Amino acid sequence: MVKLIIGNKGSGKTKRLIELVNGAVEKSNGNVVCIEKERLLTYDVNYRARLIETDHYKVSGYDAFYGFLCGVIAGDHDITDILVDATLKIGGRDYEELASFLEKVAELSKISEQDITFTVSCDECDLPERIFTFCEKI
Repeated sequence: MVKLIIGNKGSGKTKRLIELVNGAVEKSNGNVVCIEKERLLTYDVNYRARLIETDHYKVSGYDAFYGFLCGVIAGDHDITDILVDATLKIGGRDYEELASFLEKVAELSKISEQDITFTVSCDECDLPERIFTFCEKI
């Protein structure tokens, strides 16, 4: 299942994501992965979560981001949760591209049986309505 934490800058999205990561670590029987654009969450996220920085791997744009997610999932079959901070900074601010990306990620989530959560820094009304047919807002 794909879940979205939506809100403008300063609305508490990252704080909520950190709570979700740490909660997932406590109840997961597998591995929890937290993906961020740059190294910011090192001291906030439980040490048992795998923290991955996309800038380190030069990930930019939604096609590269999707391939990166596929690689993370293919590399570890014990992942139960993937949580991503700063989605628009990694992929870009084109909301139609975001919608297409999330649609592909929703299929990936079903195939791999993993929950994937993204923070999206914008107003909910700015997003294409179709996003909410395959993503859940939390």
